[in-house]
Amino acid sequence: MQKFFNYMNILIIGYGKMGKMIETIALERGHQIAGIVDINDSLHDIDAKNIDVAIDFTTPDSVLNNIDICLNKNIPLVVGTTGWYDNLEAIKNKVEAENKSFLYSPNFAIGVYLFREINKILAKTMDNYSNYTPEITEIHHIHKLDAPSGTAIILANELLKEYSWKKEWKLNEIEDSNQLKITSIREGEEFGTHIITYESQEDIIEIKHKAKSRRGLALGAVLAAEFLKGKKGFFTMQDMIK
Repeated sequence: MQKFFNYMNILIIGYGKMGKMIETIALERGHQIAGIVDINDSLHDIDAKNIDVAIDFTTPDSVLNNIDICLNKNIPLVVGTTGWYDNLEAIKNKVEAENKSFLYSPNFAIGVYLFREINKILAKTMDNYSNYTPEITEIHHIHKLDAPSGTAIILANELLKEYSWKKEWKLNEIEDSNQLKITSIREGEEFGTHIITYESQEDIIEIKHKAKSRRGLALGAVLAAEFLKGKKGFFTMQDMIK
């Protein structure tokens, strides 16, 4: 892999399987690891002056505190942790009001971005055919704490914008025909699968994205860190790709 010669000092927050993969890819691309904050470490103790950007893959319980500390320390932050999006608007307002540097995505894999674009096109097409009922299924490893996945929520919200026959999504069980069902499955060490189906009495139309490893997620997160360096504002993966 070609190295990114304008290297950065990257702080890794969360040193599980994703954190270790991020470390590997960052080093492959010529960056340096400025520090690692794991479950027994304190982010408060980190000296921000030698950090160009931090990447957070932790838990829904800890991520908001991590965001707050990094913003207060003026550390540009990339967040791949999910399960905190009820606070998204408040974080966005803080970033913009205080001129901080922040980028988040529920899924940094380039393939997932392409899958989202296909989802929107399909939903817009299927809006003309109310006899088809859409559903979303997401499958992840047993260690994932939030459900539905952040990617499934994004896919559902983007589908709902284009498909007028459904008004809101509902996890696992729907109560009326205006709701879009999301089924969350936790099994084994599944890296992440998202399936969108449209079913009629006659047939089923299906699109699917299946991650083969964590590498695509980790690479996208490092690319996001490279994009964020030197920028101020609130960004998503769409900003990075465009």
